[in-house]
Amino acid sequence: MSNAPRTAATATATTTAPTAAAATATAAEAAGPRRRSARPARTRFASKAPARPPAAFLAVATAGGVAGLVLLVAVGKVLHLPVLIPPLAASAALVLAAPALPLAQPRSVVGGQLVSALVGFGALAVGGGSLWTAAVAGGLAIGAMAAARTPHSPAAATSVIVVLTQPPALRFLGLLALATVLLVLVGVLAGRSGRTARYPAYWW
Repeated sequence: MSNAPRTAATATATTTAPTAAAATATAAEAAGPRRRSARPARTRFASKAPARPPAAFLAVATAGGVAGLVLLVAVGKVLHLPVLIPPLAASAALVLAAPALPLAQPRSVVGGQLVSALVGFGALAVGGGSLWTAAVAGGLAIGAMAAARTPHSPAAATSVIVVLTQPPALRFLGLLALATVLLVLVGVLAGRSGRTARYPAYWW
């Protein structure tokens, strides 16, 4: 059989396709620029935050946080000394709610708090108990913790508290060490529940 009919059909299709495309382009130009299709509202406003943890994790983290901070109050009552200071609540949040982070590991919790407190006492001795000195102490604590490889963001506030409240150095450092060790132990117990990440990821 001859291939002439097939060749003719192919040629016709080839000729027709560009013509149809040109007609479509012309119609689009006549209609004006197309508006960009709006993204669905759900995609536009979707959060990039991590997914909500399981209910069991939330329960253990919350209970551990409450237990740890109440424990510090109880120890303070027994010793007739204030053991709970605001930065320790933030430390508890890291230990219980983000146990895998480097900032939540025992080296950082205990070491970071003590390093920052020492920076605070040093700044207090040099600059006195002013707000200016407190601000400088907080900034210096950040650098000192990084240099000591004990990064712990809540501890920067401890250096500020030291400057502003001017507590007795030895007593404050002893209570701070005790408080941070207790928080770490609460974190260890929570990590053994099987509902959160194993804690600690490392000790030192």
